[in-house]
Amino acid sequence: MAALTKPRTKTPDKGQRILVVGLGTSGYWTARYMAQKGAEVTVSDSRPLSELDARQISELKSAGVILETGEHGEETFSSADLVVVSPGVPLDMFPLTEAYKKRIPVVGELELASRFIHEPIIAVTGSNGKSTVTAFLGDMLKKAGLKVFVGGNIGTPLMAYAARMEKADYLVAEVSSFQLDTIETFRPYISIILNISPDHLDRYRDYSAYVASKLRIFENQSAGDYLILNDEDPVLSEISFSPQLHVLRYGREGNIRRNAHIQRKTISCGLKRGTEARFSLDRFSLPGVHNQENLMAAILTGQVLGIQTHILQDAIDTFQGLPNRIEYVDTLHDISFYNDSKATNVDAAARAIGSFDGGLILIAGGRHKGADYAPLIEAGRGRLKGAVFLGEATPLLARAFEGVLPFSSAEDMKTAVQKAFDMASKGDTILLAPACSSFDMFSDYAQRGQAFKTAVRSLMETCDEQQVNTVHESGVVNG
Repeated sequence: MAALTKPRTKTPDKGQRILVVGLGTSGYWTARYMAQKGAEVTVSDSRPLSELDARQISELKSAGVILETGEHGEETFSSADLVVVSPGVPLDMFPLTEAYKKRIPVVGELELASRFIHEPIIAVTGSNGKSTVTAFLGDMLKKAGLKVFVGGNIGTPLMAYAARMEKADYLVAEVSSFQLDTIETFRPYISIILNISPDHLDRYRDYSAYVASKLRIFENQSAGDYLILNDEDPVLSEISFSPQLHVLRYGREGNIRRNAHIQRKTISCGLKRGTEARFSLDRFSLPGVHNQENLMAAILTGQVLGIQTHILQDAIDTFQGLPNRIEYVDTLHDISFYNDSKATNVDAAARAIGSFDGGLILIAGGRHKGADYAPLIEAGRGRLKGAVFLGEATPLLARAFEGVLPFSSAEDMKTAVQKAFDMASKGDTILLAPACSSFDMFSDYAQRGQAFKTAVRSLMETCDEQQVNTVHESGVVNG
């Protein structure tokens, strides 16, 4: 993504001409709220009208919003006073670049929404795990009796909170690098960075540009604000920050600068040395050390907010995780199936692989995002027995695995599940951890995960029918 110089924007005024680029969920709420505030709003989406949400179109038209579909018109951009981009819109696309050249302010939905929000924001970012941590924090705050809004990049955008004039005690927002690319004044009360590993290299100039984007989450924080970091991460352990900022670090092993660490089946966690509380992991249901690392960030957040220890422990004991994140699906003939469709980059897939001890068959592939697949092999040493690849990245995955592990390819998810099952033996595990985006074959990771679960159920039904047929052919009748 090219570096672009842009003028700082002002909060929109009544009568200002605002262009909203992209009619996804965030674009819809932005257009709706800006129209409600009295702005002259236009929405531009490159998709044809037939592919857009009819209900949203009707509501926006009723609010006086002008719609431009099928393509982005240069004049539409050049005549705007302010351009608001949705997270999925590349910042170097034409005619957005022309708007920059004409010094027309460009801002993202996250930045704009934050200007209308006065309640404290807890912002969670990272290459992996941010959705789970965001959901856990929401659950934890609710258990503490607090009113909380959970959204951002996960589910409901912050602009919806502003438009609906909700009043929460805290907002917990998952924040992506794409959203951080367009911030100016966004200032969370607590920023959490879980990890940084190569991702979205198909959109960023290089890895350093992606890292710089993630680190923007705390650039506007100052005295009284908190930054919570994974001290195990090689990037995060070395970053510099304002001395006014309260920085809390966590890692697997304890040391003098870490506020939280793991001790066998417990987590020791405290804002200051000598104040640590201990939390049992006996009933924590999410597998893998990476989930325990992420949990430390959430516990530290709870301690900053003054939540009592027994409430934090209850949240740990009862949280069930999210769909498509190392989600147990079923077991057939002592072969278990797990769905981690949300593992859309190599590091996430490697972490998923590392969550299992061995006897693992991997299903991976999709749209390549620019990263090297070697970490999958490293994580799989002593764990992976074989793999099945599907989607556009199949040749690249095959090249990485050639001569290392047995693998095959499949044209669709149902075939991939069948081939993985044919590779497996009793006691093995079949894991969907794609290491790629879903957009070559599916609308998103959730649809891909559903396709995997549907394929597993279809396989189970087929095996049941075969078993019944075998029983009937043998002359045995169930009474």
